[in-house]
Amino acid sequence: MDLGHSRQRRGPAVSFKAAGLVVFLLSVSVIQGQNGWGVTYSPTKICAVKGSTVEIHCSYTYPSRIYGRHATVEKTFWFANMYPYDLVDLTTDPQYSGRVQYDCDKIRNNCTLRITDLRESDSAEYKFRFITNQLTGYTGSPGVTLSVTGLQVSRSNNGLDCQSSCVPDRPSFIWYKNGQKIQTEASSSYLSNYNYKDSYSCAVKGYEDSPSPPTCADGQTCNRVTYTDRNICAFKGSSVDISCTYSSYKNHVESKFWFSSERKGQWQNPSQPEDLSKDSQFAGRVQVIDTEGGRSTLRITDLRESDSAEYHFKFTTPSFEWRSSLPGTTLTVTALQVQVTRISVGQFVTEAELKCHSSCSPAGRLSYVWFNNKVEITGVETSSYKAWLYLGDNVSCAIRGREEFPSPSVYAPKLPSVSVSPSAEIVEGSSVTLTCSSDANPAANYTCYKKTVNPRPLSDTPQLVFSSIQSSDSGQYYCTAENELGRRTSNDFTMDVKYAPRVPSVSVNPSGKIMEGSSVTLTCSSDANPAAKYTWYKKTVNPRPLSEGPQLVFSSIQSSDSGQYYCTAENMLRKMRSNDFTMDVKYAPKLPSVSVSPSAEIVEGSSVTLTCSSDANPAANYTWYKEDEDSPKASGQIFTISNIRAEHSGNYYCEAQNTRGRHNSTLQLTVVADKSTNTKTIITLTLVFVMLILLLLALLCCVRFMKKQTLSSTTELNEPNETLEQSEFDPCTINSSALSTITAAQIEDAKENLV
Repeated sequence: MDLGHSRQRRGPAVSFKAAGLVVFLLSVSVIQGQNGWGVTYSPTKICAVKGSTVEIHCSYTYPSRIYGRHATVEKTFWFANMYPYDLVDLTTDPQYSGRVQYDCDKIRNNCTLRITDLRESDSAEYKFRFITNQLTGYTGSPGVTLSVTGLQVSRSNNGLDCQSSCVPDRPSFIWYKNGQKIQTEASSSYLSNYNYKDSYSCAVKGYEDSPSPPTCADGQTCNRVTYTDRNICAFKGSSVDISCTYSSYKNHVESKFWFSSERKGQWQNPSQPEDLSKDSQFAGRVQVIDTEGGRSTLRITDLRESDSAEYHFKFTTPSFEWRSSLPGTTLTVTALQVQVTRISVGQFVTEAELKCHSSCSPAGRLSYVWFNNKVEITGVETSSYKAWLYLGDNVSCAIRGREEFPSPSVYAPKLPSVSVSPSAEIVEGSSVTLTCSSDANPAANYTCYKKTVNPRPLSDTPQLVFSSIQSSDSGQYYCTAENELGRRTSNDFTMDVKYAPRVPSVSVNPSGKIMEGSSVTLTCSSDANPAAKYTWYKKTVNPRPLSEGPQLVFSSIQSSDSGQYYCTAENMLRKMRSNDFTMDVKYAPKLPSVSVSPSAEIVEGSSVTLTCSSDANPAANYTWYKEDEDSPKASGQIFTISNIRAEHSGNYYCEAQNTRGRHNSTLQLTVVADKSTNTKTIITLTLVFVMLILLLLALLCCVRFMKKQTLSSTTELNEPNETLEQSEFDPCTINSSALSTITAAQIEDAKENLV
């Protein structure tokens, strides 16, 4: 189904005159097709200046359901009515190459066509077409008429006018005299006095690349150069003629030649152009033809893409030199290209539509030749070609008769390769870039993956960048290269990230308690790349290596092996030390050692301390026994006997016990009587006896004295002297206080001896 006709309602024509120049537009209200199909253009007539940019807008409608199915727009494009037999998408038309852009919105159903660097050949009717998912298409007709015109200088009553059928709104103009810019003029009219010897040109400011041709101010003879073509496009390997007409006001032309400003770097003096025929780049390929007076043709053969440039003509007379700043003839040399539109994709084959084109628009209808792997494909002479292409196919095209200048081949990507930068070892923390590359035409699109169970795209560019790569990034990577003709997958690339050892960990086997005599293995482990080398140490004041390797083995571990151990892990990047590991070896008590304090002869009544000690892990519990007695005498390392007696004598043994076993040691204890006891007793009894005798004597003296006192009461008064004399010799006169003092001292000494 193809709907190409529509009904329309036109709005009023609008004309605008500014500075003698007319802008003519025709607005449109609606262009509506049948049964919900339609395209609306705005505006329908556009007049634009050569070299400018134009935008053509449209909106479109279509039924929501077609053939009972939901409809969506799959493809949109613009075309020009200059091709009555083929609807050529403007983006694929060589005549518009690089000058056409679409801005389409399938949600809002609108599309804008933008054409830059307008040429007079762009004057045409432009139409919009869209195609739905139900293979139905619609073209909005009639379309938009575009007229592109150049500027012309004409005489008026007041001077010279710059005219065109359309110019931008309120433009500013630039004037040229003999090709040189006149700085003071900016209006559409040149009112100054002009010389009949001179030629004049004008341009709209901003469009200096599209000036009017030089025009003589008065008559047909003046100083001027007019180029036959402003733009020429030619195929690589072909020949081209660049022509101009020139004139000098009644002066003899002394010299003339063609030159290109792009070659000024090769001139001896950059400000003085040089004859192109003397340029080594064009040696044997340039010829100047002057078949008639006032006309010169530059012929270049075997065109190269490097010949693309702007070419100028220069002449001199005895009084004048034509060397203008006006544009000359721009030559574009291009090679044929094959444009690929993919239709469907299989695993090993792709259905594609190929189009042979160039940025040059060839004159007339040409016959084309197609090649697959350099072998001509028979039966195809058009610019388009549909085919099933395999991954190894290489397709090119050429113009019949110019098979020696074929287009570059188009082909599916070759097997992609993955490279790494920097190419040295990959160290953790560094910046690393993986680059996927493949020979493909059209250029391939790349996707990078890490090889996992369910790989996901990591990057959709040729490069995968790790700004600070980590050990977790190690693994296998691959990429795919895909263009319109196929898809290829690279071989795996192994990313081996080097990194220093992590902090080592120490483990023990068996993992339970470490028993003396058992086999014990310590294992040191650390994540490192390259693998770490291990060294074992026991923590001491000056530790020395015990062994090398990840394991430290004790075939029969001893209590002396207890202590703190650590290991080091080292590779080319760094050395790391583990935390300390405590080796706690469990063992039964060793033979206890017993001692007695005081160590001299044990005398009855003294205090004695017995001490027991044994090396054990875990620490031992101690129990004291006396030989031939079942019940323990005490528990603990120390056993104290106060006020020891003879019956305490005998053999004592200490038993040291823990969960690993028990061990005992015996001690003999002998208690002797105190030798000083009898002597002290005798002395004490003697002192007591003496004291008793003295007390008796004292009592006798006291009795006698009392008797004397009784007798003396009957004595005469003349007898006292005799009594006194007798008392001096009386035993009772002994000092009783002295006696009591001695007696007390003796008693105290006796008490000390007893103690």
